[in-house]
Amino acid sequence: MRGPPPRTKLISIGPEQGDTAMTDRDVLDRIAEAFRHEPRLGPGFKPSTMTLAADGTLTLAGEVDSIAAKKRALEIAARPAEVRAVADRLHVAPATRMSDHAIGARLKEMYSDEPSFGGFAIREVAPGGTAAVPAFRPVVVHPQPPRGRIDYEVRDGVVILNGEVPGLVSQRLAGVMAWWVPGVRDVVNGLVPTPPEEDGPIRIEEAVRVVLDRDPVVNHAQIRVGVRGRTVRLTGLARSPEEAGAAEDDAWCVLGVDEVVNEIESPG
Repeated sequence: MRGPPPRTKLISIGPEQGDTAMTDRDVLDRIAEAFRHEPRLGPGFKPSTMTLAADGTLTLAGEVDSIAAKKRALEIAARPAEVRAVADRLHVAPATRMSDHAIGARLKEMYSDEPSFGGFAIREVAPGGTAAVPAFRPVVVHPQPPRGRIDYEVRDGVVILNGEVPGLVSQRLAGVMAWWVPGVRDVVNGLVPTPPEEDGPIRIEEAVRVVLDRDPVVNHAQIRVGVRGRTVRLTGLARSPEEAGAAEDDAWCVLGVDEVVNEIESPG
């Protein structure tokens, strides 16, 4: 629930950043200027909400054209030292308008058919719960005890995932598959790898490779993946610019990826 508008305060910048006191408006204007110079956002991007609260939480809401644009906007918003956290309310414009029921039906089909989710308890939201404590019902028969659990619900085009899965790759694959549904506006991935698994570039690379393997549009055997930090570099060959673009989109969808460098060669 949205509270009262945050009051404007003075923020003192440390000596390493200058001795000038800045208001919330100064900080927001600086972020807005950076948005205008980000190619993935373009000069026409205007958040529907951008406020900075007294505790340093910046709330950013609006609609962007792609997951890449969403991630770039969030990264820019988090840059100023005055911003302590970013409340993400950005959504991606859907490729196709779909009802929440249709999105849920597609998720049911995709998750039930995914071989690596075999033995999982896959459940969809059911009547009888509340927004705070939803009820779920199984969509596939699973062994006891299940190897993992994915609970999914859809609210106004936003997919919310919760449960426990055996590793970061399963967590990331489930999130990317949700992004593949054309009516999805956002994915909130609350899946927990159990037992906990240390993250790093090698885990991101493994997830990107698995995602490319699952995408029927992409010939993953011809594409090489390298990861440094949270930046993914794609090289190799694609049959068309569209295939190269699809591979890049897949990489952007992976949880934890902050940048994608697409050097895939393609005809045309």
